[in-house]
Amino acid sequence: MYDRFYPGQVWLDMEGKRIQAHGGSVIEVEGVYYWYGENKEKTDGTNGIWTWGVRCYSSADLYNWKDLGLIIPPDLEDETSPLNPYTAKLDRPHIIYNRFTRKFVCWVKVMRDDGTQTETVLTADHILGPYTLVKKDLRPLNMDAGDFDLAVAPDGKAYYYFERVHSETICADLTADYTDVTGFYSTHFPQPNPPCVREATAHFLRKNKHYLLTSGTTGYLPNPSEAAVADTWHGPYRVLGNPHVGDPSDTSFHSQISSVFKVPGKKDLYIACADRWVPDRMHLNYRFYGKAFDYMFTGRREELPALAEEMGISQEELRETFGDAGRNTSIADYVWLPLRFEGEKVCIDWKDEWKLEDYE
Repeated sequence: MYDRFYPGQVWLDMEGKRIQAHGGSVIEVEGVYYWYGENKEKTDGTNGIWTWGVRCYSSADLYNWKDLGLIIPPDLEDETSPLNPYTAKLDRPHIIYNRFTRKFVCWVKVMRDDGTQTETVLTADHILGPYTLVKKDLRPLNMDAGDFDLAVAPDGKAYYYFERVHSETICADLTADYTDVTGFYSTHFPQPNPPCVREATAHFLRKNKHYLLTSGTTGYLPNPSEAAVADTWHGPYRVLGNPHVGDPSDTSFHSQISSVFKVPGKKDLYIACADRWVPDRMHLNYRFYGKAFDYMFTGRREELPALAEEMGISQEELRETFGDAGRNTSIADYVWLPLRFEGEKVCIDWKDEWKLEDYE
């Protein structure tokens, strides 16, 4: 049994197994916490499996989690299905509740080998399902859609923040049933190419201010996060800089934030829920591989050999920084840390361990 958080250490469920809920979120339903995400238990980097469905856990204290199994299982029959683990790469499940339709609505990003990135939408009457697929191959606003977050306003209107692949961040209004976009949207943080393009957007609302925490685009390798704030859902957003305080590696403490969870009953406690996708690559420094991604996307590959020599690694190891297909993400860990605020500024401090009870 756990009585505190241990960021970056192996986190086991109540059966003694690694928790497999990556790139997801925590939602409270009738006093129970549910943590859901990508089930990476079969993703060993050699079998071609990206994600094996969406797994969910429940908890009464946010420390100890009971495995409830797959709430969205893989589709092993239909090779064209977005849920087929051999032909599609399911990513970033996010679930919101629509109090008007009384449906839980789940969006997932789906990548194909041809480079396309689309959205799949499912609905259920209960957080644990069963989920029914209602839309697939959705290109919101006729755009390739990458990492995203979903958010619901106090009045029930919902919003969809996503990375327009390798371009900019989009905030789009969702339809009343939360299963599509209306067509109204705004654009933010335009960038010419990775690694500066923002992805893994996490939205939260605090004191009538809208915050977005994002990462750069370097695949599973971590990079500096960026915080931004606005007065409205659609901005304009003001960039506040990297929230991770005292991080010499510029890797967001070797993690990527997937969502921010406001702890009920606490005065001002927000948890940045992050994945440490590649704990076996913590020796790499963003200062170098960030350059490598920039060189690759700007047609300067001839500079890569000199960069590898400067890093003290082989060119083969440097090339591996570009590919995610061979990553063993079944061993990915989690880095959950509390947010701290200095006025509007967002700060995240490293803690070897911490407790909810330390906060009002």
